[in-house]
This record gives sequence, structure tokens and C-alpha cells, in this order.
Amino acid sequence: MQRVVMLRKMSLGAATQNAITLHYTPQTEKTHLSSFTFLMDTQASSFSSFQSYLRALVHTPGRLARRAGSVSTPYEELSRVRARSGSDMQRSLRWFDLVGLGIGGMLGAGVFVTTGKASRLHAGPAIVISYAIAGFCALLSAFCYTEFAVHMPLAGGAFSYLRVTFGEFAAFLTGANLIMEYVMSNAAVARSFTSYLGAAIGISTAKWRFTVPGLPKGFDEIDVVACTVVLIITLIICYSTKQSSVVNMILTALHILFIGFVIFMGFWRGDWNNFTHPANPDNPSGFFPHGPSGVFNGAAAVYLSYIGYDAVSTMAEEVRDPVKDIPVGVSGSVIIVTILYCLMAASMSKLLPYDMIDVEAPFSAAFSGRSDGWEWVSRVIGVGASFGILTSLLVAMLGQARYMCVIGRSSVVPAWFARVHHKTSTPVNASAFLGIFTAAIALFTDLSVLLNLVSIGTLFVFYMVANAVIYRRYVVVGTTKPWSTLSFLCLLSLTSIIFTLLWHFAPPGKPKAFVLGTCVVIAISILQIFRCMVPQARKPDFWGVPFMPWLPSISIFLNIFLMGSLGGPSYVRFGFFSALAVLVYVLYSVHASFDAEVDGSFGQNNGEILKESAESEHPSHKV
Repeated sequence: MQRVVMLRKMSLGAATQNAITLHYTPQTEKTHLSSFTFLMDTQASSFSSFQSYLRALVHTPGRLARRAGSVSTPYEELSRVRARSGSDMQRSLRWFDLVGLGIGGMLGAGVFVTTGKASRLHAGPAIVISYAIAGFCALLSAFCYTEFAVHMPLAGGAFSYLRVTFGEFAAFLTGANLIMEYVMSNAAVARSFTSYLGAAIGISTAKWRFTVPGLPKGFDEIDVVACTVVLIITLIICYSTKQSSVVNMILTALHILFIGFVIFMGFWRGDWNNFTHPANPDNPSGFFPHGPSGVFNGAAAVYLSYIGYDAVSTMAEEVRDPVKDIPVGVSGSVIIVTILYCLMAASMSKLLPYDMIDVEAPFSAAFSGRSDGWEWVSRVIGVGASFGILTSLLVAMLGQARYMCVIGRSSVVPAWFARVHHKTSTPVNASAFLGIFTAAIALFTDLSVLLNLVSIGTLFVFYMVANAVIYRRYVVVGTTKPWSTLSFLCLLSLTSIIFTLLWHFAPPGKPKAFVLGTCVVIAISILQIFRCMVPQARKPDFWGVPFMPWLPSISIFLNIFLMGSLGGPSYVRFGFFSALAVLVYVLYSVHASFDAEVDGSFGQNNGEILKESAESEHPSHKV
């Protein structure tokens, strides 16, 4: 004879208000009740006391096995998970807002620095081609982001895309690296604002900062201006997303005017002979002084100037018409910035021979110290760069707050970060916390220290998103087997890594060219075989990456190639923060995520969750 035992909500949270009805036999009732008691105890007390936390740590392997690879669904992300923020973000942005945010995020001060180094050391006058190649690479990544953003108009950006594709752990690892890179790079940008502003108005940077004796070198110069700028921008993005967009549009318009002035001055005052003749006849001449390899190395050097458009995808939850506005906003901003960058590079190459270009400040140095009355132009360039710094900082801080908000929704960090204010419709908690954190780092940390900690995380996320687009097109969980797609992605990545290593470390000559060509042929063959043998399992309803899987595969290759161009400190930073992220996930996130699952905050019905949770941690307890 069976008896029905009704378990009302005790400590299982608001999602289990309804009674959970389960059927027991007299022989197994005691076992079942002890299983439920265990589950309620672990859920209710994972972080309530030290002993409870130790008990949770004992079950870490089982919880890792259950949660690390757990894949969410777009429906869950758009409904139940998003509801954890309380209020909704207001859909107030249109395509022109997204274009403005994309331009503002990319068109920062980076172009004023990277152009000189890439032109003098790598590409020469062909830096124009390098910018076009880097822009094409950015556009491919933008296509991948756009497909996800249209299908899942959420604030989580790459974190949400990877969570519905590769699971919780992969999303947390990339999201944590991205958040840390945002914070470090924003602090660096804020510190550089002080330098550019001082140069623009003729006041030495040393007068804006003061040294505190006793602090370690690199952390002893206090920059109040940088800290103040970050806090003011934090207040703006907390107040209103639409108003933040308006401020960005104004600053971006002013910045574009200054860039137009720089382009005009370069073409007006420059000489076409500088495109082919170096100042020193002993140096290589011509438009391609260092050959095709110099052009591609230059593209890798300037690609960091494009980083910033990914922040636009985090605004998808606040876009009025995602299907129409997101593709125009993301792709349009990349195309416009590519055109501006190519024109700036051409004007600089016309202004000076490539072997006379200043590596640190190419545009300002071209006019400073001149005796013909044009030294004032360097001041104007400093003002324009200052506006660019403010726009890129504003957009990046908008993006980092929305990443943190959605990570909070997934329960791998405290849900406090997920709260959206009911009046401002912005993630105030995440914005304020990260803003204060960024301001504190910008206040103490030297720019050279910060620059060694950024650049690889974003490229890694671009690489992961390109993989995720292909995986979701060809794999449907429970319907198609993933092994053929995973094998293709692994082989493509391996071939790209081998090509990159050979490109950078093999001695020049015909053998190197032959091996590189062989790698390209192998990669194309692998791609064509996969395309012919594995059919697409799903096609996007609204907007999708064209020429699948060719364009995402090229994006994978290019991102690996560009990552191979980064220096050792970038990989040290990536390894350190990745290890730190894994430690946080094992010690906190997996337990908080498991608690949320048992609490019913995620998609399964409560009875099924309790059953599967008991079986995963206590195989002997069968519910």
C-alpha cells in the first residue's frame, strides 16, 4: 500500500511555495525522508555556518559534476533567470544609440598609441591595410555576437552565450576574466586621461598626482583626477542608460570632430612621397617595407584598438527592437570605426615617413616642437584623445556592470549584484560596486602596471563566442551527437595554434612558407569536410552569421593568431586570474549555484530537482 506524503515549503525558498507530492512505499519511506532532510539541510546551510560550509565542501566533487557542465536555455535566461533581477531594464535604445555606443567604445585613445608602434616597427605605410584586416577580423566577431544577441536579447553578453552553449563553468571562467580585464583596463584608461588632459592644457602630469612615501613602487602615485572621473561616470550610468547614451553621443560627436581635424591636417600638410620613401635611405622602402608578414603583424598590434564593440552586446536587453537594431548597431559601428582608423593611418603615413614616426605618440609628436607655427595642433590632438578616453570609459563601464548583473542572476556570485533598481531601470548595485572598485585601483596603481594585466581576456572571449556559434548551429542537446562538431572545433583550433607558432618562431625561408601553406590547406580541408558531412541542426529565426561555418571558423583562426602576437605578461595574467576564478568557483560559486537549483530558481520542476540532486550526491538514496 502506498501513502502520499505532502512536504510543504520549509527552507527551500520562494520557488517551492506549492506542495511537493511524492509517492512512498512503507519500506522506503525512511530512506526518502532522510534524503529530503539531507537536501534541505545542504541547501539551507551551505553558507549559514562554518560547519555547514565544511559539509558542503565535502560534496564538492558531486556538485561540480552536476553544475559545471549544466547548460541553460534561452527561454530560461529570458524568463526565470532574468526575473531574479526584480525590475526589468527599460527598452529605450535604438540602432543609432548602439552605433554611438560602439563607436564610443572603440574610438578611444588606443589608436593614438598603437598606430605609431605598428607602423614604425611592423607595417610601414601599409598600416592602412593592417587596419582594414583588423577591422575585418572585428567584423567577423561582431557577426557572432550579433547572432546570439538577436536570439537572446540579454544583458549578459558573452557570459550568457557561453552558458547556454558550453555550460556554467566555461561561462564563469570567461566571464570572470572579462570582468577583471574590464576593471583593469578601465583603471588604466582613467589614469591615461590625466596624462592626455595635462598635455592638452599644458600642465605636467606630475602636478596632477602626488607621491605617498612608504607605498610600494608602482602603487605610490595617487591620481585623484582619474578616481574622480570614474566616480562621476559611475553616477551617470547608475542614473539612466538612455541618459548615458545621450552623454556618449555628445562626447563621441566631439571626438569624431577632432579625429576629422587630425585626418584633414595629415592630408593637407603631408606629402605623398612619404608613402614610399623612408627618411633614412638605408631602411626598407616602398609601401610594404616589411612585406606581407609586417602587414599581418601590424594588424595584430592594432587590433586592440577595436576592442570595445563587445560591450554593445551587453545592452541588448535595453534595445527597443533587437532584431532590427542590434545588427545595424554592432556591425555598423565596426564598419564606421574601420573607415576612420584607415583614414587616420593614411593621414599619419602621409604626414611623416614611417621611420620617423614616434612610437608612443605619433600624431602629437608629428606637430609638437615644430618651428612653423603648427605646434598648437598637438594640443588639439590631446583634447580629442581626452574625449575619446571618456567615451570608451563610459561604454566599458556600462558593459562591465551588465556582465556582473547577469553573472549575479546565475547565482555563481551573490544575487545582490543582479538587482535592477525599480526607478532607474539600471543595475545599480553592480554599477556602484565595480565603479568604486575601478576608482580605487585607478587611484593607486601606475599605468605601466595595469597595462601588463590586460588584452588577452577579450580575445579569448571572442574565440569562445565564435566556437559557440558553430556549436549551437550544429548541435541540439538530446537530438544530435556533439562529437563530430567538437572534433572539428578542436582540429581547427589545433591547426590554428600550429600555424601561429610557426609564424612567430620558425626561421624565414621557403620551408617556413611551405609549412604555413600546408597548415592553411589542412584547415580548409577540415572545414570543407565538416561542412559537407555534418548538417546544421538549427537555423536562426531572425538573423544569423552568413556563410556558416566559414566566417566563424575564420574568426577562430584570426583570434588565435592575434593571441599568439601578445607578450608573455598577458599569458601570465590570464593564467593567474583563471586560476583565481577556478578557486572562487570551487569554494563558492558551485555551492551557491547548487543551492539555487535545489531552491527551484532554475528550470527543472522541484520534485525532479530534489530527486536528481539526491541521486547525484547520495547514489544509494533513490527517490
